[in-house]
Formats: sequence, C-alpha cells, structure tokens
Amino acid sequence: MLQIDNVLTDRGSKYSVSGGVVKQASDVKAFLQKLCSKKKYAKATHNTWAVIYADGTQVKNDDGESGAGMIILRMLEREQLFDHLIVVTRWYGGVHLGGDRFRHVQSCVNTYTSARNKEHL
Repeated sequence: MLQIDNVLTDRGSKYSVSGGVVKQASDVKAFLQKLCSKKKYAKATHNTWAVIYADGTQVKNDDGESGAGMIILRMLEREQLFDHLIVVTRWYGGVHLGGDRFRHVQSCVNTYTSARNKEHL
C-alpha cells in the first residue's frame, strides 16, 4: 500500500491518496478495511475509489463525492493502470468547493501515479 497524506488543502478541506494492487473484489474490500482501520481515514468525509481489473471490468465508488469515482477511472485508463486501486480521501472543511473538487481529485491521482512510477524505476 502506498499512502500519501496531506496532498493538498483548500478552504479547510484536506486530501490524501492511497493505492495498491488488487486482483478481485475481495482484495478491494480488504484494502478499504485496512485503510479505514486507521481512525483518521474511518472518520473521513469521503473515501472515493476506483479500479480497472485486467479483464477490463471497471468498478468505482463515489462515497458521496458525486462524479469523483469516474475521474479516477478515466485517469486509470489514461495511465493504463490495471488491477490497481486508487482511493482519494477528503476531509470536508466546511466550505463547498464546487468544480474545484474535481481538480483536487485529479491532483491526488497525479501525485499517486508519479510517486508509484518513481518507486518502480
């Protein structure tokens, strides 16, 4: 599991990103359980995630952050990153971010993929 805390902060909302290899739905469930076993992540407002399995099956969960899972899916497609779960976590800061929240999800995924690519050099 690669976890990057405090990727960005905007108007009180804080974002982090996590991810790792998954091969099936039970792996996703175990990953999310492990992530949320940390009190900080269990109390997050949103743990939005997506995965594209090697067979092309796409699964996402917006966790109340409407549209965010689809952004993660599209970015996974562009990176051709299969059998890999990415979770973007947001702690709501009390101010609605409007469309900026989508840019923040993109920034988190970009941060994750960059860090992952550096690990695999």
